[in-house]
Amino acid sequence: MAIQCSNAISTYLDHLTIERGLSKNSIDSYRRDLIKFEVMISAKKLDFAFLSESEISSIVGELSVDGLSPSSINRFLSALKGFYKYCAVEYGVTNPMWDSAQFKIARKLPKALSIEEIASLIESTNVASNPNALRDRAILELLYGTGARVAELVGIDIGDISKDFFEGEEITILKLRGKGSKERLVPIGKFALEAVDNYLVRLRPGLQAKNSQNERALFLNSRGTRLTRQSAWTAVVKASEATGLKGRVSPHVFRHSYATHLLDGGADIRVVQELLGHASVTTTQIYTLVTIDKVRESYSLAHPRSK
Repeated sequence: MAIQCSNAISTYLDHLTIERGLSKNSIDSYRRDLIKFEVMISAKKLDFAFLSESEISSIVGELSVDGLSPSSINRFLSALKGFYKYCAVEYGVTNPMWDSAQFKIARKLPKALSIEEIASLIESTNVASNPNALRDRAILELLYGTGARVAELVGIDIGDISKDFFEGEEITILKLRGKGSKERLVPIGKFALEAVDNYLVRLRPGLQAKNSQNERALFLNSRGTRLTRQSAWTAVVKASEATGLKGRVSPHVFRHSYATHLLDGGADIRVVQELLGHASVTTTQIYTLVTIDKVRESYSLAHPRSK
């Protein structure tokens, strides 16, 4: 059955959305890569249904020559693999991706901040001239206190915060919606909870009054609508500039620091895996390399016979 590449891409993206439940951000990423692929083969007057392995290699070579990073090329290849696997089943298209290998990338250790640096970032939000200071502090406290991704953070609804009891003690639980729409529950510490409560009582009602339709979203912007990822980024950037940490801080650095400090404090790696929402403990293990690195450094500096 003959099918146009654009139609195949459209039905594949629908499949990812409806059948596999991928997030909007993931779908947008797949869409960008597949549209790039369609443009490239159209320029060569190639039919996607009859591409050979060598033609795929040629396309990947062009991406490399154009300066695309290995990680971006790997993402592109991953999108094509999924696309062709789907098309092989749905349309009987020959899959030219079955034996394609991804670029090897040197494993980078995540960069965690110190506890003191995290504290200084959070404290930097206490600026009288900033009308949204309470919201920004709550954002930073939650990023560090829960390990939430920025997309998860802005997607939090007020109803996602609930109370529970553990061994007779009341604890606060936050529901986060992660990659692939998977949900997980994480505890909120007292510092983050206090910051969120202050924001809810003293700032959010005024923001919500500007848009009475929006009662669900936890974090609102100055127009009373749900905060965007870009606005959450802005709060982090402002804090980094105020503390001399510009260029070293992003929302994800708070997540790295959360994981590293948990492991440094003796948390079990399986617990950290659950808190981060990693499908595999292998992903979480990269943080153990960070802590081992610190052990080696401390040993090298402190032990008289380390060298």
